[in-house]
Amino acid sequence: MREAEELIKILEKAERVFVLTGAGVSTPSGIPDFRGKGGLYERISPEVFSIERFKQDPSFFYRQIGPMLKIILDAEPNPAHYLIANLENRGKVNLVATQNIDGLHQKAGSRKIVELHGTLESAHCMKCGRSFSKNDYLQDALGGRVPRCSCGGVIKPDVVFFGEPLPSLALHEAIKAASSADLCLVMGSSLGVYPASSLPEYTLAHGGRLVIINLGETYLDPLVHRKFDVPVEEISREVLRLLGVN
Repeated sequence: MREAEELIKILEKAERVFVLTGAGVSTPSGIPDFRGKGGLYERISPEVFSIERFKQDPSFFYRQIGPMLKIILDAEPNPAHYLIANLENRGKVNLVATQNIDGLHQKAGSRKIVELHGTLESAHCMKCGRSFSKNDYLQDALGGRVPRCSCGGVIKPDVVFFGEPLPSLALHEAIKAASSADLCLVMGSSLGVYPASSLPEYTLAHGGRLVIINLGETYLDPLVHRKFDVPVEEISREVLRLLGVN
């Protein structure tokens, strides 16, 4: 794959790579995206992820999301996750900012990572604010039941619902890393969800280059150094092969 050879040359010249990943990085691992063909929104209503609806009727969320949680928990990283982890191990990556909540980057070995849309690894009580680990609430959630705190409050996973702001510390860290990067590498994102979609602009504004690997158009395509309109897992697999990584 000639694209893989070209991507390697670009990455070799970069010293500080800011990586932004979207749902397209996780779909090869069997996790459906939200808006694409065959995506989650074809099976359930976007209202499921509304914070106002969750407050009114948390059982509506847990009844519908239980099967999806099992898919996420059973998923394994694919070559895109392993390529990013390899770049970090080689000292190329200053930060990975992901829009995904599946934890697959961590499973692949990435450590310099912020989760812009939150995580399933932790949760909190909507009433008293007590924190919980994944194991404290997942058994109920997988069974479609509303997990509750000892105070009687509803436990909500620490993922960002519609109507909630992104975690401020994560967003600030991502902006800082994007601004100092000499290369922004977007993988598997159509850049359609703000404010995550604006992060590559910070790299461009500070003189860095932008490379996008994504099937389909993005609003920043006219400003890229290179656009690879190929499956992200395929080019990642070939790059790893050429680098001699099993």
